This record gives sequence, structure tokens and C-alpha cells, in this order.
Amino acid sequence: MISVPTARALATSGVAWEPASGDRFVITDRGMDDDVFVLSEMVVEAQDHATGRVLGFNGTTEWALDSVAAEQAVWLPREGQLREMLGDAFAGLVPEDGAFVVRTRDADGERSSRADDVEEAYALAVLAVRARAARSA
Repeated sequence: MISVPTARALATSGVAWEPASGDRFVITDRGMDDDVFVLSEMVVEAQDHATGRVLGFNGTTEWALDSVAAEQAVWLPREGQLREMLGDAFAGLVPEDGAFVVRTRDADGERSSRADDVEEAYALAVLAVRARAARSA
């Protein structure tokens, strides 16, 4: 799973989140930074209201938490979602010395992003591709 700082960097880079069933997220700055939630129509679902999108907690009795604004949540994209963000820039994934290396390519050549966690490696690759695109725009 990607780290919260990396997830925040993705959001800051402009990666938009359209909450969908199966998505993981954390709610930071409320004493729940380490609790990972999963969107599910049975427990947590995205609800659109006139005041904005909220993440509704259905039937939770453990916390006094009915809903939070989607902007208060930090999305933790999964491997497939991150690979999809790379699109045509994705050149491959290679395990290397106990870590994972995601290779990307563009007109300037091939680059690598490495991390101990496969999703973190993908997220770092997404950040690198977006940074290169922003510099060349």
C-alpha cells in the first residue's frame, strides 16, 4: 500500500479521485491516521449531496462518525489504478533485490522508480511522469 505522504503528493500533483467501491483511504488529522477505510456500499459509500460529496459510514457503531467530506480523506490508490494512471508511459515492472522497479518511457528515454512496496513504486512512477509532463508543458 502506498504511504500517506505519497498519496498526498499524488493529490497535490493533480491526480483526481472519483470515489468508487473498493477504494482505500485514510482520514488524517483526526487521530485516525493509521486506520485504512475501504469504500463499500455496505459500510462506507460515496454520497453526493447538494453541499458536496461525502463519505458516509453506514451502520458503524464503533465511532461517532456518520460522514466526512471527501476532501478530508486521502485516497490510497491500488496497483491497478496506479498502472492505469501511467498509461502508455508504463514500460514494465521488475522485482529487484527484494524491491520493485517500475520502468516508464517517454520521448526522452526510459526511467525507473524503485520502492520496497509495489504500489509505492507505481505511485513514485506516476509522480515522476506527471512532473516530467508538467515541466515540458
